[in-house]
Amino acid sequence: MTSPIIHRVTTLDLAVRPIVWPFAEERRAEIAAHFAEKQRERPKIWNGRVLLGRDAVFADGHLSATYFETDFASFLAWRDWSFPDKAVFNGFGMGALRTSDGAFIMGEMAQHTANAGRIYFPSGTPDLDDVAEGALDIPGSVIRELGEETGLTTADYWAEPEWHCVVSGPAIAMMQVLNLNMSGEEARARIEANLAREDEPELSAIHLVRGVSDLRPTMPRFVTAFVEQQFASR
Repeated sequence: MTSPIIHRVTTLDLAVRPIVWPFAEERRAEIAAHFAEKQRERPKIWNGRVLLGRDAVFADGHLSATYFETDFASFLAWRDWSFPDKAVFNGFGMGALRTSDGAFIMGEMAQHTANAGRIYFPSGTPDLDDVAEGALDIPGSVIRELGEETGLTTADYWAEPEWHCVVSGPAIAMMQVLNLNMSGEEARARIEANLAREDEPELSAIHLVRGVSDLRPTMPRFVTAFVEQQFASR
């Protein structure tokens, strides 16, 4: 597998346009059957509308790409079938939470979610709520996902202006370091208290990463590549 490539950019230009996805149209019956099987395994997943990208270009501290709308069932099939359409990528924002004592905070996805057991920073596949004036608002998506998953708000951290775009196969993780004004243990206790108040939280556990020895096989490669670079630069 090709090693992830990390681009540092300051601007994101992600237009949303009406594009017909041939993969979703041509394999509709197979996709529907696949999603029905996945719903039997995890009844809580639902076939909402999501956004996928194409035509990504990195140049002069800038990322541009085009996004289009599809259904979650098509996205899931594309992912589970080893990404048959190579022109498409899954591009999403991630809030790389860093505590005042230098630890990174990640959440472990609950068993009822589509990514059960995976450990990574707060994030989510972009959807129509993340579109503003014909463009994908990744900074807004990061704030929304972070709030939904952890209960943290913009009053709890300050965001660094640079984006670390980790290209790993068909995924582009647009990560922004969010510096928390609390220690790792304080932040974990705060998030765990929020999860305890929810009937069905997205996260089942909170992990502190204080060094590369804390990385786990259940963390996606784009996450571990970013963390390795961060600790190497300190």
